[in-house]
Amino acid sequence: MTAEISNDPWSTLDAILGLQAADPVEEGIGELAVYGRCSTEDNQDPETSRGWQFGNARKFVEPLGGRIVAEYFDIGQSRSVPWERRTEASRLLAELKNPRRTWNALVVGEGTRCWFGNQFSLIAPRFAAYGVELWVPELGGRFDPRNPSHKMLMSVLGGMSESERQHVQARVRAAMDAQVLNEGRHQGGRAPYGYVVADGGPHPNPRKAAEGFRLRVLAIDEPAAEVVRRIFAEYLDGKGDRAIANGLNLDGIPCPSARRPEQNRHRLADGWQGSTTRSILENPRYTGYAIFGRWAKHETLLNPDDVGAGHVVRFRRAAPDRIVRSRQPAHPKIVSVEDFTQAQLMRRSRAAGGLRGIAKLERERPAAKHTYLLKGLVRCDICARRMQGAVIRKGIYYRCIARTMAPGSPVLADHPKTVNLREDVVIPPLNAWLCQVFDPDNRDETVAAMVGAQPGGSGTGRETVEKRLKDAEARLRRHQAAIEAGVDPAALVDAMNLAQAERQAAREELENLPESATIDAAEVYAMLDSLGDVERALNSRNPDRITQVYRDLGLQVLYDNKKEAVVVTASPRVDNVCVRGGTTTPPRRKSTVIREIIREPYQKARSTLILAVLEWPWCRRKRRAPSVGNSPKLYRRVDDRTVRSSVRQRE
Repeated sequence: MTAEISNDPWSTLDAILGLQAADPVEEGIGELAVYGRCSTEDNQDPETSRGWQFGNARKFVEPLGGRIVAEYFDIGQSRSVPWERRTEASRLLAELKNPRRTWNALVVGEGTRCWFGNQFSLIAPRFAAYGVELWVPELGGRFDPRNPSHKMLMSVLGGMSESERQHVQARVRAAMDAQVLNEGRHQGGRAPYGYVVADGGPHPNPRKAAEGFRLRVLAIDEPAAEVVRRIFAEYLDGKGDRAIANGLNLDGIPCPSARRPEQNRHRLADGWQGSTTRSILENPRYTGYAIFGRWAKHETLLNPDDVGAGHVVRFRRAAPDRIVRSRQPAHPKIVSVEDFTQAQLMRRSRAAGGLRGIAKLERERPAAKHTYLLKGLVRCDICARRMQGAVIRKGIYYRCIARTMAPGSPVLADHPKTVNLREDVVIPPLNAWLCQVFDPDNRDETVAAMVGAQPGGSGTGRETVEKRLKDAEARLRRHQAAIEAGVDPAALVDAMNLAQAERQAAREELENLPESATIDAAEVYAMLDSLGDVERALNSRNPDRITQVYRDLGLQVLYDNKKEAVVVTASPRVDNVCVRGGTTTPPRRKSTVIREIIREPYQKARSTLILAVLEWPWCRRKRRAPSVGNSPKLYRRVDDRTVRSSVRQRE
């Protein structure tokens, strides 16, 4: 027995293990080249993939006397890309023309990884033209171009490869959609401007958590988030994309590619562009919800006249039915859903005007030579229209011109041709009054005055509804009187039905009106804190800052032409949050103390207060002006330069 084993030990071992040794080949295949490919899209390890593919190729050809002398392996190349556009595959095709190449055959580790769709039918004739044989493991040997079964099998393998790729894409997309929809999970990629990627704890997948993977979430980058809020605020105020970008560049704010160069290597840090602000305004992820699938890969033919050239991948906006949004907020919000929705509605309305309307909006306006501090805040007491700013003999005035009114208006009977109000006469006493009211030493008195000035009635639109009810009842009485006077009742059926319906609707609305809400001292203190240092802002040399203070205070200036007096009302806003359910009611003009109260569930309610009324007469020359005391009524002497309204007309 020992002698038999020593004579041929390998044959005895093969018999014990049940292996069948390959017969030696007198004339083998010879030298071959091997080709393989792996894609990095599904996290494949290139070294591992290269090892098993080339290992399969060696096991396939070495028993047949083959010896691999050249290796070609593409990394990160999709199987859908034609061979001519793959790095190593194109080098292999170019080597076919080299008469000094050291190989005369090509072997692959797996056919479905190398050919996709009809690629094999386009590549095989080129190899045959240069006398290079193709060895495919799925065929069990060499490809025979004269064998119909081989051609059919290779076509099936190409179809299976294409089907496998599509199934993998569908499964991965379905899993990612479910993660976003149910968990709000961040699916990777660059964080939007205003956010940073932060550690969210262990990965929910136990296997990945054991390997050290961590969950990634979005956190707010506060300096950049302030820029995002500014972009939305300026857009809602009427600015266009390029106008906002120009303002950011003038203020020296770094653009996204300059702030994060490590994740924007493909972009030039050359400042803000209109497209940059547009992408921010159209990104719904700033609302705090996870959005996935807004952009998708689309494969289009590189050359429609040459289908064999393959496809190229282009990113395009996905169809609305392909976009997924999380059910719950997934990360901190930068912009409210209401503001984002309003911005999108404005974008649609502006786009409806066509390119000409967009160009008009985006056209850069020349800087104004004069700054009107009270622009849009001054109204004429006669016609209640806003007075327009104008420059007269190097002085800034606010004018109301009668000829701009509609012909035949009853207001024209009492309206002078021109009503003028000089700005430099109004601003000093106005600022003095505001500094006095919002002085920190008078803080408690101001809060007490504002809180105590609120009446106890309801401010939810009751007066308007009661007026509609009275009008409906009055019409019903007139119709009944007309019927009693002999009018045909059939002629008044529709009118009476309409009046009865309006009366019933008004009664039901009165029954469902909610109770009014008053503002407490804590809310007023919060409002005063949000205003900041009013005196410092008014004394600054920045006109934009002064104008912003006026608008934050809700300043309104009413010029009485007959009395030659100006009435100024400041109506700062108090912001509070309604945390319980409720009904949305229209604003109601309640009294001179509380003008508007709007309460909506889960939304901010704005309550407008009138602090005081600033009223002083326009004193003529040689008229003694009272001194300025602690009273909110301020007086100012008018000098020779003061232009009084309608003086020329009266002369």
